[in-house]
Amino acid sequence: MWQFITEYWAGWLCALIGGAILAAIPKIKALWDAVLALLHDRIYTECYRFMELGYITRDGLRNLNYLYKTYHVMGGNGTGTELYKRACALPIHD
Repeated sequence: MWQFITEYWAGWLCALIGGAILAAIPKIKALWDAVLALLHDRIYTECYRFMELGYITRDGLRNLNYLYKTYHVMGGNGTGTELYKRACALPIHD
């Protein structure tokens, strides 16, 4: 009986689990990309807001650092990084 289970059911179960994992990968990738896009949008919006003001607040800088750290770890670069650097170079206003 145990031999029957290991020969047939174990293989079937592994195939089922493997198929579920393979089906989930595109959805996980889509969620990753969506989070990255939202982070980029928030960084973009906040950076331009501070650049229009001509200064950045301490709380704004802390929030921007928090957003950018995650954005960068997730692989975001390019315009988000450039805007972040420009906003961080602004004078800090309390």
